[in-house]
Amino acid sequence: MNVLFITYSRIGDAVLSTGVLAELIRLNPKLNITVACGPVASPLFQAVPNLVRVIAMPKRKASLHWLDLWRQCVSVRWDILVDLRNSAASRVLRAKRKYIGGRADPSCHRVEHLGAIMDMSPAPAPRLWLKEHHLNRAREMLPADGPILALGPVANWSGKQWDAKRFAELANRLTSRSGIMRGASVVILGGPEERAQAEFVSAMIPATHRIDLVGKVDLLTACAVLHQCSLFVGNDSGLMHIAAASGVATLGLFGPSREEHYAPWGSRSSVVRTKLGYDELVGRPDYDHRTTNSLMGSLAVDDVEEAVIELWRRLGERVT
Repeated sequence: MNVLFITYSRIGDAVLSTGVLAELIRLNPKLNITVACGPVASPLFQAVPNLVRVIAMPKRKASLHWLDLWRQCVSVRWDILVDLRNSAASRVLRAKRKYIGGRADPSCHRVEHLGAIMDMSPAPAPRLWLKEHHLNRAREMLPADGPILALGPVANWSGKQWDAKRFAELANRLTSRSGIMRGASVVILGGPEERAQAEFVSAMIPATHRIDLVGKVDLLTACAVLHQCSLFVGNDSGLMHIAAASGVATLGLFGPSREEHYAPWGSRSSVVRTKLGYDELVGRPDYDHRTTNSLMGSLAVDDVEEAVIELWRRLGERVT
């Protein structure tokens, strides 16, 4: 059976969509999978079982990328077509069964919305597939024992980025002699284009237990790294969703985005938000997302440390 799975361009949205793909594969283990998505998100799908190919679609003027996709897919006899983007291509491609996404339901989390598109209840949790070389590389870069704290101090938009000094202070508190992760190594993760922002955090964490991987690993190796970590703390970002999908205890920091829609998914995840609510942050008359700096200023280090300890206790970890 041939399946065309059309998913998102952004990393976070693409990660959230992997749950429904995983459930399709579980129900039909012999499916031949073709994934279509944006180039940035395409590496997430390289280890999908029974993968035929990943079609990375650079955006083109006048939505011509959808015409490109149609040209690459029209000759295939599709058994199942899943189009979470509700694109023009899915309207003209033939398939025995089609599942077409629509406008997101504002009353529920995006994972629940995607599950509803596929008539899947409960909504399947996101998951990422890894190959052995991803796991081997992660092992090579990390200490063999001891706790590891992972930080995701960047985001695709400056408004969602917590201050670098606060990230460093939090890490130093948690790994201090009196911290709940005493003596832990600190892994810093981010993409190649995020090097400049992450360097501010890296510079304030002692080199003796700092592992700076910003721009040094691909997305699936980052997931493999997170598999071996004890805790991830990061901004609302694609990396945050990769962390939650990896199974590591995950704390997402929220301000000018809605946690009811985009909180990290799963029982090992939690969120902490700014004292100012979403509407207070983005509802001002002078608000312009193109020019704003960080809107995370009302989130104190004490607030995040308290949320870490609460998550730690809920998961049954020992608090020193």
